[in-house]
Amino acid sequence: MQEHTETTLDVIYQNWRGYQEKLRHAIAPLTHEQLLLQPAPHMWPLGQLVQHIISVRAGWFSGTLQEADEKMDAYMYWGQRESPARSGMELAQGLDETWAFIEARLQRWTPADCAQTFPDEWDGQVYEVSRSWVIYHVLEHDLHHGGEISLLLGMNGLQALAL
Repeated sequence: MQEHTETTLDVIYQNWRGYQEKLRHAIAPLTHEQLLLQPAPHMWPLGQLVQHIISVRAGWFSGTLQEADEKMDAYMYWGQRESPARSGMELAQGLDETWAFIEARLQRWTPADCAQTFPDEWDGQVYEVSRSWVIYHVLEHDLHHGGEISLLLGMNGLQALAL
């Protein structure tokens, strides 16, 4: 019997899942007041940053990569300045559901699938982006804003992400 060995991507995806879980556990118990914390008056509050992570995940994986899904369509509109406030549990659910959507695709896509490109418009210009580029882009986006969230929690005496 052949022994299964994990690929480097398997390990990366497992670590991304772990990061998602840490982010989710840091956000779920937060109060409305805590979700309104912001590093400066002109910067996004914590809850809006989490909504932004959720909407970007949904936008790239469902919208750009043409994996249509009703729940993801709704999440694409989160994170705007005019978006309603969400509770910690609603945000945790959004993180969980967008992560489950992403993870199902990561498990299904082959290397050939990851090379497929899709049109994406930015600043009036259309670019062809590959699935592999989108995967990396959303991963680095999660890490970037997760770091902001962790710092914001820590600077306000709250439990930061246990990294």
